[in-house]
Amino acid sequence: MAPRTIDVQERVPLLQSIPLSLQHLFAMFGATVLVPFLVGLDTSVTLFTSGLGTLLYILLTKGKAPAYLGSSFAFIAALSAVLAVKPGQMAPDARVAIAMGGCVVVGLIYVAVALAIGKFGSAWIDRLLPPVVIGPVVMVIGLGLARVAVEVMAMQGGTGSYRPEFFRVALAALAIAIAAAVFLKGFLGVIPVLIGIGGGYLVALLAGQVDLSGVRAASAVAVPHFVRPAFDLGVILTLAPIALVVITEHVGHLIVTGNVVGRDLMKDPGLHRSLAGDGVATAVAGMLGGPPATTYGENIGVMAITRVFSVWVIGGAAVLAIAMSFLPMVGALIRSIPTQVMGGICILLFGIIAAAGVRMLVEARIDFAKKRNLIITSVILIIGVGGARIHLGSVELGDMSLATYVGVLLNLLLPGDGEEPGVVAAETQPDV
Repeated sequence: MAPRTIDVQERVPLLQSIPLSLQHLFAMFGATVLVPFLVGLDTSVTLFTSGLGTLLYILLTKGKAPAYLGSSFAFIAALSAVLAVKPGQMAPDARVAIAMGGCVVVGLIYVAVALAIGKFGSAWIDRLLPPVVIGPVVMVIGLGLARVAVEVMAMQGGTGSYRPEFFRVALAALAIAIAAAVFLKGFLGVIPVLIGIGGGYLVALLAGQVDLSGVRAASAVAVPHFVRPAFDLGVILTLAPIALVVITEHVGHLIVTGNVVGRDLMKDPGLHRSLAGDGVATAVAGMLGGPPATTYGENIGVMAITRVFSVWVIGGAAVLAIAMSFLPMVGALIRSIPTQVMGGICILLFGIIAAAGVRMLVEARIDFAKKRNLIITSVILIIGVGGARIHLGSVELGDMSLATYVGVLLNLLLPGDGEEPGVVAAETQPDV
């Protein structure tokens, strides 16, 4: 007998709701905490802002679009560069503050685009962000993070010293995550990242590579370390173009979610309300010290498997995430995960992001026999992966941000071929 479908706005008894909410919490947890772990943000703040952002999203979409909002992978490289603090430079909290200022502006960009969609429709997005631009940009995001993943998995504390024992643990974490993704079915098949981190942690613990002193010293309850934003033009211009990628991802996720729940969410509550919810969640996260938010494909997968679409269940997961943020031991346990474990997981995740860009080009049937497509893609890839940089007064643009700006300009300026560009909505597109 097929499981009973629980509709979007249907309430579930509390004793049934808690385990269903925990499933969503587990599904988002691995990827959501990985972002602050890699870039240097507070994991407790991230849990708080992901839960709060999800509740705000549900409110702004009138409880009609079930989605959990976690940390976006698209911002890892840019945030890592902004948050890198060297001796003699500004204090870590000051660096976090200007990074958060950029994240607030990113959220406001989402809201501005949402307002424009509400007034003019979404056809102009198709023209501004066709697959021939977004596909290579997504590839740049994944490929640009390749060195980070490889260095983290086999180096000690970023010293550049190769550690073969770290490499073995990283490979074990990677192998566990791959096995979980390929062989496990049902709910367990949706959380290979969490399983890989957990399995890799156990291997590292047996190898004596885990330091639990921070966990033992953690207090029982404490308020997360929130940081107020500050605004820097260079940081804003670095993070702003990434919004274009996440907007495209958001469109795809909303279409897929609508297909799963059997409703046209693009019309009701509408793309403009959904994107505005994502924007408000991202802006609020930036005001508190958390990374930008995005709707999570993992949680869409949980809904597809369980047939439980209730926003009350997802809201319950958000409340649990907020509650966990006030437990310092949770944050300390996350920080105790060896970097080599995370590095092994990143090999898989960042590769999937790059491959998703290729998939977008394939599914859109981009014809590279046409010079226009070849030029746009080639320029984006070389500027993004090659590390090209340009100085505009005191502002520096480079890597992915410069590649995105140039790609959008080339798409608008080069003569077209008579084909209408479109935004690809891929069901398995990862959360970038």
